[in-house]
Amino acid sequence: MTTSDDASTVATSPWEGGWHRSAKRLDSPNHGARPPAKNHIDLIVVHSISLPPGKYGTGAVQQLFTNTLDWDVHPYYQGIRGLQVSSHFFIDRAGVPWQFVDCDLRAWHAGQSFYRGRGQCNDDSIGIELEGLEGQGFESAQYQTLAQLCLDIAQRYPIEHIAGHEHIAPGRKQDPGSGFDWVCLKNSLDWPLRRFPEPHQP
Repeated sequence: MTTSDDASTVATSPWEGGWHRSAKRLDSPNHGARPPAKNHIDLIVVHSISLPPGKYGTGAVQQLFTNTLDWDVHPYYQGIRGLQVSSHFFIDRAGVPWQFVDCDLRAWHAGQSFYRGRGQCNDDSIGIELEGLEGQGFESAQYQTLAQLCLDIAQRYPIEHIAGHEHIAPGRKQDPGSGFDWVCLKNSLDWPLRRFPEPHQP
């Protein structure tokens, strides 16, 4: 029997299974099951991406994550031809969230990585891509959406850490980069400092 309180909880939840209700859904084939031994999802990884680099609103990121990108449209794409990647979320410059992979599943966003004493961060993390270029700034609308999304994710999953791609793959990746305002995100979330990368980390 479903009580009125149960119905209210379902109605007000930002989630429908592992899909966020406010995000534009665009399913990516680039995902898999999380390993049974690593189903404790406790890390959010923040990335940045733009295609071509520094160009915004092209739709190419969405195409990349759904394996529909025309590799011949731009010379830069020749260097990533055939790449199959995805992220759970993508936040465009206007702050609009897109979702490509059910958060209960493993998206392909981290690659070779190591953080909080564990490797293969794809297995137990949720990836969020911001439309932007490493080293450059991001829009206030993106920070607002990112913060709300992080809070919603923490309602469903036991999040204990949030880090940039640069922190989980130092030397190999540099995003979201020096233009990302970690202080802004910390102030918006009001989470314990232990959840964030240490200031001296790359």
